[in-house]
Amino acid sequence: MALYTAEQQDKHPDHAHTSCPRIKLRLLETTDIHGHLLPFNYFTNQGEQPTGLARVATLIKQARREEKNCLLFDNGDFLQGTPLTDLIVQKSSGWTEPHPVIRAMNHIGYDAVGLGNHEFNFGMPALKEALGQADFPVTCANVTDRATGAPSFTTFQMLNRRLIDDNGCAQEIRIAVIGLVPPQVAIWDRNQLRDLVDVYGITETARRVVPMARDAGADLVIALAHTGIGPGPDCPEQENAALALAQVPGLDAVLAGHSHQVFPSPMHTDMPGVDASAGTLNDTPAIMAGFAGSHLGVLDLTLSQGPNGWRVAAHRAEARPVAPENGHTVPPDPTLSAALETAHRHTLALIETPLHKATAPLHSYLATIRTDPTLQLVNRAKIHALAQAVRGTPDAQLPLLSATAPFKTGGRGGPHYYTDIPEGPVRLRNAADLYGFPNTLVAARITGARLREWLERAASCFHTLIPGQQDQPLWDARLPGHAFDMIDGVTYQIDLSQPPRYGADGTLANPDASRVRELRHNARPVLDDERFLIATNSYRAFGGGPYAALPDDDIVLKSATPVRDILADYIREHGPVSDHVTPVWAFTALPDTSVIHLTGPGLRAYPQAIAGLEAEDLGDTPEGFMRLRLPLDTRPITAPLANPRQAP
Repeated sequence: MALYTAEQQDKHPDHAHTSCPRIKLRLLETTDIHGHLLPFNYFTNQGEQPTGLARVATLIKQARREEKNCLLFDNGDFLQGTPLTDLIVQKSSGWTEPHPVIRAMNHIGYDAVGLGNHEFNFGMPALKEALGQADFPVTCANVTDRATGAPSFTTFQMLNRRLIDDNGCAQEIRIAVIGLVPPQVAIWDRNQLRDLVDVYGITETARRVVPMARDAGADLVIALAHTGIGPGPDCPEQENAALALAQVPGLDAVLAGHSHQVFPSPMHTDMPGVDASAGTLNDTPAIMAGFAGSHLGVLDLTLSQGPNGWRVAAHRAEARPVAPENGHTVPPDPTLSAALETAHRHTLALIETPLHKATAPLHSYLATIRTDPTLQLVNRAKIHALAQAVRGTPDAQLPLLSATAPFKTGGRGGPHYYTDIPEGPVRLRNAADLYGFPNTLVAARITGARLREWLERAASCFHTLIPGQQDQPLWDARLPGHAFDMIDGVTYQIDLSQPPRYGADGTLANPDASRVRELRHNARPVLDDERFLIATNSYRAFGGGPYAALPDDDIVLKSATPVRDILADYIREHGPVSDHVTPVWAFTALPDTSVIHLTGPGLRAYPQAIAGLEAEDLGDTPEGFMRLRLPLDTRPITAPLANPRQAP
C-alpha cells in the first residue's frame, strides 16, 4: 500500500509569531488490533502473517527514535478477535496469567488507551478485570453507570508532559485525551450491558466534555474516537461519527477507528469535509490505522505558543504499513514476541483440541451467492441447541428456524479474509474460524410477516439488476458480509430485478418493493400470521446491523453460551461434517443476465464449485480479489427443505 502524508498550516494569527516557542509533538495510534498480537493465524495454524501488533511494535520503536516528543495511544477493540483473546481467557482454558493483550500493551508502553465496542463483548466484570492489569490510563467518556449516573470509566485523561521545544527548552504541556465508543454498544452487547450502563452519542458527549477538559487546563485536546468516517447526519445514534466529531470546537486532533479503514488514504476522496491529501476531517488533523496491526498511525503536530496558549500551527499525517508495497514486511519486535511466547504456546495447544472430521473442504468463498454449507452447519447447531432448550414447553410445537450470516467474506479484510477448512480433522480452531465472535444464542417467536421482513433486509445487500444486462456488480459494498443472513427452515428466492425494500442503514427505502419470492415452509407458502421459533445471536436479536430488534415479549431464550461453543459441541457430537446442503435459497432466474461476484482467489482450488455454478473466472482485481462471472439463468432450488429438527 502506498504511503500517504499530509501537511496543513493553521491560519490562526497567533501562529504568525515565529519567535514564540514551537514544539514538535508526534502522536502514534494503533486501533482495532482485535487480538492480532503475533504474526500468526490461529484459525489456519499459519505463521509469518503480514499483520500483528508485534510488527507494529517495530514501527513504534522506529517512530519514537525519530521524534523526542512522542505519545502512543490505542483506540480500542484490542481484547477480542482471535483464539489468543477469545478462548484463552475462558476459565475452562486453564490460563491463569494476565491477559495477553494487556501484557503486550504494558510491554510496549502506551500513554493512554480508549475503549472500542468489542471490549464489552465479555461483560463489564471481565472488562474491569482485564483493565485492572493495565499499566496505562484508560478513558471512555460516553458510558455511564445506570444506577448512579456516574461515568463508568474516566471521562478524560489529563497527561502532564515535559516536552522539548525547538530551542531545546522544556515546556510543561497538559494534554487531555477523551475516549469515545459507538452508542450502539448498548444494543450489540445488550445481554451483557442491559440495566448496567447508558451509552450516549459521540458528538454530543464531545461537545460536553471538551469544554470540561479546557476548563481543567488542557493545552491540547485529543479524541480517541472509536468511530469511522461517515457522512452523517450528526445525531446521537451516529455510529461512524469522526467527520462530525471533528467539528466540535476546541478539539485539536481525531484518532479514529472502528471501520477498519486507513486514513489518510485514497478511499476517502469524495466525501465533503474529508481531505485525504491534507489529512484532515473538517480541517481537523486526523488519522486511522487500519485493522489487526496493519498500520501505525502517525500524526506530527507543530505546537505554537501565542497569547491564547498553545495551538496546532501545522501537522503531518500518515499511516505506516507493516507490509508496504515494496515487499519488505516489517519484522516483529523480538522482545514482544518473547513476552507473549507462553500465551502463544498455550493457545496453540488449546486450538488443536480435536472435535471430529470433515469429509470435504468447507469454505466461505461463495457464502453470499448460494446455500452455503458452512452457514447451514452453524444453523443446524443452533437449531439443535434451541430444540433442547424448549423441549417440554409450549414453544416446542413451533417450527424451528435459524438465521446465520457469514463472517469472513473478503471486503475490508482483503482477498484472503475467508474461511477455508480442508478435508480432514476438524479442530477447535476451525469452529472459531467458522464463528469468530463471542455472540450468544438468542431465540424468539416470529410471524411469517416478520420473517419476510427479515429476509428483505438480508436481500438489501445486493445491487438492483437490469434484466438482460451482462456483468453487473452484485454486492453493495456499503454493507459487510455479516449483514447477509441465511435463514434455514424455509425456502425462498431473491429477485434482484426489484429495488431493495430496505436501505443499507436498515431504514425502509422502498415501501412498495419486495425482493423475496416463493417463501415456503415444507413446500407451502408462508402466511403472514404463521408462527415460528427462530434461533439467532445476541447481536442480531437486539438490533445489530441493518436489522430491527426483536420485541422483548417474543424472546424465549437468552443463552449465556457463545454460539461458537454450541457449534464446537455440535460438531463433536454430530460429526463428521460434509459439504452437503439442503437447498434453502437462490436468486430468481433472470434470462441473459450475469453478475460479477468478487471473492477470494483461494476459490480456484475448488474448480468443481465454479463449474457447478456455471461461472467463469475473469481474473483478479488490482486489490487481489477474484472476479467471478455468475449467470442468473437458472435456479438451483430443486427440492423442498427437510424439517431441520431431523437434520444430523
